[in-house]
Amino acid sequence: MKTQKKKMSTEMLVTGALMTALVILFQLLATYTTFFGPFSTAIGLVPIAIGSILCGPAVGAWLGFVFAIVVFATGGANLFLAVDVPGTIVTVLSKGVLCGLVSGFTYKALSKFNSTIAAFSAAIVCPVVNTGVFLLGCFAFFMDDAVKIAEAIKSPATGTALFIALALGNFLFELGLNTVLSPVVVKILNVRNKG
Repeated sequence: MKTQKKKMSTEMLVTGALMTALVILFQLLATYTTFFGPFSTAIGLVPIAIGSILCGPAVGAWLGFVFAIVVFATGGANLFLAVDVPGTIVTVLSKGVLCGLVSGFTYKALSKFNSTIAAFSAAIVCPVVNTGVFLLGCFAFFMDDAVKIAEAIKSPATGTALFIALALGNFLFELGLNTVLSPVVVKILNVRNKG
């Protein structure tokens, strides 16, 4: 019994470390792939979802925290930091931690019924929470300065339209990527582990 628990703990630690490295790598790559305005796509959400599915909500929250730190370290939040430092810190950390945490709880709750549906649901929840918390943060902290932000990025759209349009473009890309990749990777890993 102790050996089984130790093996599971070691396996979770190794998987968590691997997913941490992938979050850092993917989000560093995302820094150079801005498809939708000045915001990089959050391709780091893929290993966050995979890690939260394989290791649970706590590891998912950790991966989301790492994701947020990479966003800060790469300058991904600089536009917002120039406007409201505390609001940016709260928004970026919250969206990162919550997307991993909620994704993990979603998988945990649904896996009792069907692991495939649970994996797809967790993969979908991750970008939904990430974008949802981002938009809430924008409305809470940045709407008064939306015109200045739009001017800073030379956008013809102003205010709410800017945030919603850019967030929607990013969200659809992240949702598609997460929905396709995360459950497939989890399925492959589960098949490999059973074999």
